Formats: sequence, C-alpha cells, structure tokens
Amino acid sequence: LTPDQEDAIRREVDAIKVEGDLRREVNLNIKRLMEIGSYRGIRHRRGLPVRGQNTKNNARTRKGKAVAIA
Repeated sequence: LTPDQEDAIRREVDAIKVEGDLRREVNLNIKRLMEIGSYRGIRHRRGLPVRGQNTKNNARTRKGKAVAIA
C-alpha cells in the first residue's frame, strides 16, 4: 500500500467509535430513553426485554432467576 492509501484507511478507522467511547454513547442513549419515559426506557428501567420479545414463558436472561411463589 502507498502511504496515501494507508492514511486513507487510518482516517476511516479513526472515524469509527470503539471501546470506551462506544460504551459511553450506548449508556447515554439508554439513560436518555429512561429519562424521557419512552416505552423502551421503561422496559430498560424494569429490566425486561426491550425489543418486543415474549415474556410470559421466556426472557429468563433479562428477568433473572425465577422466584417461586409459595
């Protein structure tokens, strides 16, 4: 690769958010959804699936361990 091509690739890669910057942006987006009280924000706040999955029988990963009703 020529130095110009390397610089072009480097610029493209530097424009992509990764690691800490990406995590910070995602967390701020979720926090914003919760603050404005949107449906997705409420689902995040309650610890339920956000993207419309069924919760009657499934969603154990998101809801946590099942609590037995005596």
